[in-house]
Amino acid sequence: MAVLRRIGRWALTALVVNGVIGSGIFGVPSELTRLLGRASPLAMILAALATGVLVASFAEVASQFPVSGGVYLYVRTAFGRFAGIQVGWFWLLSALAAGAAAANIFVTYLASLWPAAAHAGIRAGILTFLIGVPAISNCLGVRHGANFSSALAVAKLLPLGLLIALGLVRFGHHLQIIQPREILAPGWGSWFSALLLLLFVYDGYEDSLVPSGEVQDPRRSIPFALFAGLLVAAGIFTLLQFVTVATRGTQLSEHPLADSAAALIGHEGTAVVALAVMCSAYGWISQSLLTAPRLPGAFREQGDGLEFLAWLHPRLQTPQRAIATYAFLLWLLALTGTFLWAVLLSAGSQMIYDILVCASLIRLRRTRPRADALRVPGGPVVALGGIGMALAMLTRLDRREVLLMSFTALLAASHWWFLQRRALRNSEPESASQ
Repeated sequence: MAVLRRIGRWALTALVVNGVIGSGIFGVPSELTRLLGRASPLAMILAALATGVLVASFAEVASQFPVSGGVYLYVRTAFGRFAGIQVGWFWLLSALAAGAAAANIFVTYLASLWPAAAHAGIRAGILTFLIGVPAISNCLGVRHGANFSSALAVAKLLPLGLLIALGLVRFGHHLQIIQPREILAPGWGSWFSALLLLLFVYDGYEDSLVPSGEVQDPRRSIPFALFAGLLVAAGIFTLLQFVTVATRGTQLSEHPLADSAAALIGHEGTAVVALAVMCSAYGWISQSLLTAPRLPGAFREQGDGLEFLAWLHPRLQTPQRAIATYAFLLWLLALTGTFLWAVLLSAGSQMIYDILVCASLIRLRRTRPRADALRVPGGPVVALGGIGMALAMLTRLDRREVLLMSFTALLAASHWWFLQRRALRNSEPESASQ
């Protein structure tokens, strides 16, 4: 059954914004200040430009696929079933764990305003409501889910926009020019560490590509949404870093944005930042519940199993079984706290599918030279640049991260082996009858 294309260009852009602007930005300003001092806002701009290299590769590759599947489908088409299943599982488990982490971040900041939220029974109820509302919204139709995500994208930007506006009003009239010595003083090692950190912060745009089969005019809408979402995120991140440095100088803090807000607004500033964190976390959960449950449908379309989860409601045409299963696992991980490996797994997974999607651009240009797709100028060179950056990030992995990624790869390999065995069993009766 064909799904309906109900996700418009701006709704897809909101999904990108929700995927990129998560909770990570609230801890980054202090680390950037430690590494680079007053030059740290420049790192936000440089990281956005570097991310643009990866986004360009994703945009070209994604524009060739007007069906759902995201990075799994791109890599499978370019390099076959085994590579595709590997990438699919890396992405799915990373999204699931990161969503559980976001749910707990929401409850943690809510507890700073309402201490009772930290109690076990109330916490479980909050998590149920937190995950249940967007799950039900997505079960009722992709348009409902997209509209809900769009509303949360606006809600998360409002408190951040207020903080930026107050900072610019306070400090915009007496800007201090960053001197060349302040840029050179930290050294290349600090700049490299800062850029690698920010490449992780700018990640998340690829999540919005999974439901491409439900996007209106995907060839044009996907590149627009990717670059527009990156531009919005870059502007927000850069201005937040500027306000933090302008407010606190080079002083370090565990809660830099909250401290900056308190300096600009007073004690109410802490509540503003808590609201921003909760909206950001909830926005991430909402887009995750819209995008991730579409992956089993892509597996089924390619003959890679997960048929039960890929079932669509006859009238609403939504993958309700996959949404319900994903929501339950998300709730369970958030409730039990077994999601703590999320950051490690997400970081490693990002590198893997960044490398393979960039490689897919080079491969698909050779195998599908006449594809009706966006063509990025100098695409293969751009893709090689993206591969180089991802390989550089791999050098930051430690033993625990490698072990976690190895477990994911083993799970995906088991899935591939099961499919190969099933195909072999199905072929044996045909051979016997001949």
